[in-house]
Amino acid sequence: MGIQLFKPHYEIEECLKEIRDCLEKGWTGLGYKTVEFEKAWKEYTRLPFAYHVNSATIGLYFAVDILKERYGWSDGDEIITTPLTFVSTNHAILKSNLTPVFADIDETLCLSPHSVREKVTEKSRAVMFVGMGGNTGNYKEIVEICKENGLALILDAAHMAGTRLNGEIPGKEAEAVIYSFQAVKNLPTADSGMLCFRDGDLDAIARKKGWLGINKDTYTRTSDAGNYKWRYEVDYVGDKAHGNSVMAAIGLAQLKFLDRDNAYRRQIATWYREQLQGHEEYIRTIPIAKGCESSTHLFQVLVNNRDEVMMRLNSQDIFPGVHYTNNQKYSMYRDKGKKCPYAEYVSEHVISLPMHMELTYEDVIYISKLLVESAEYKLDGIDK
Repeated sequence: MGIQLFKPHYEIEECLKEIRDCLEKGWTGLGYKTVEFEKAWKEYTRLPFAYHVNSATIGLYFAVDILKERYGWSDGDEIITTPLTFVSTNHAILKSNLTPVFADIDETLCLSPHSVREKVTEKSRAVMFVGMGGNTGNYKEIVEICKENGLALILDAAHMAGTRLNGEIPGKEAEAVIYSFQAVKNLPTADSGMLCFRDGDLDAIARKKGWLGINKDTYTRTSDAGNYKWRYEVDYVGDKAHGNSVMAAIGLAQLKFLDRDNAYRRQIATWYREQLQGHEEYIRTIPIAKGCESSTHLFQVLVNNRDEVMMRLNSQDIFPGVHYTNNQKYSMYRDKGKKCPYAEYVSEHVISLPMHMELTYEDVIYISKLLVESAEYKLDGIDK
């Protein structure tokens, strides 16, 4: 198998215990464990609302769609966003008939406040901030820009399960925060996510839209005074977006170990930085923002001969990844504003090194040695 980019770690006995509970009670769908998981996530993050959905992707779409509805945004209105992200971030904007306006990134690979300020227009309605790899970047400055300009803030926290900024889970400043618990994330559940609105009315709308627009889910109707209340209304043409109790059961089990696991990920990152120190002309590591205790979902570097480096590592059974291709290269985004020079540069130079719980110190030394031997050309300079 070699050394993979990701390898999810499960506390198997803990997970099986929670899943067994679902099977013995005969309840594997919406409700029961999903309610428990939502409660546990609210206690962990200190965010006021949490809705367990079947993916972060649908959570992103719901966040944009519901905020558009709440604030009366018009088709074609703008959301300032990053081009360096997984496409689900920006698809959520397009699917809501809004316009993604791309701002450039800074050295943390998160949105550059300077570039965001330049992109604000009379049609701007929100900023979509992506915490790349678990990094908070200049999040606080983005919060201030949103306040100054009356913009909503959506935090794509797909990589940020367990990230803290100055000791707190970031997001209370945002209208919506969306987490991913997809198969290779730090809190893996096979696939699901959490949508956390600041406003309880929006949380209630999301729950209806996530159950095909129906105003009472099956669990609520079943648990209502012990009687199954079969009557319900359909308030929206919704989607089937809710999570299920099996995924929530895994999430409940894994959440107990999230901070422990993230601490080991940060240790791996420290080992990488130690091994790569002194090779900055050829290999650039990504700085972590001041005050950020990152989830360290990714450990990324920039090199000038990426294809050759990737081939060399692959030949030694090491399989890194790339996060991400500049979204402006995809057909649906090519005409969405001016180019973002640093995002374009990073897109052509970035490598994500293996980062998972089964990596050892010896693995990191081996990977780093091969990386140093393979990075043959000095990095060009470019303004961020």
